[in-house]
Amino acid sequence: MFICDVCGNDESVMELVAEVFEVDGRRVFVEQIPAQVCAQCGEIVFSRETAEKIRRMLHGEAEPTGVVSLELFTFV
Repeated sequence: MFICDVCGNDESVMELVAEVFEVDGRRVFVEQIPAQVCAQCGEIVFSRETAEKIRRMLHGEAEPTGVVSLELFTFV
């Protein structure tokens, strides 16, 4: 059963999402991640299995499928 930790809503939808993670001082972009997304506030929740697969990927069990450049802004 889904309960959103942010707003308490109990409705979610399964979506493929993209996230940027920071690993050992570098930013890594991962796309097409299956996640539950709160239907009310948009909070993204990964299953334990998905989170573990992401962890393994980012720590050497997978090769990147590409490289992207990003614009960088510093909030001052």
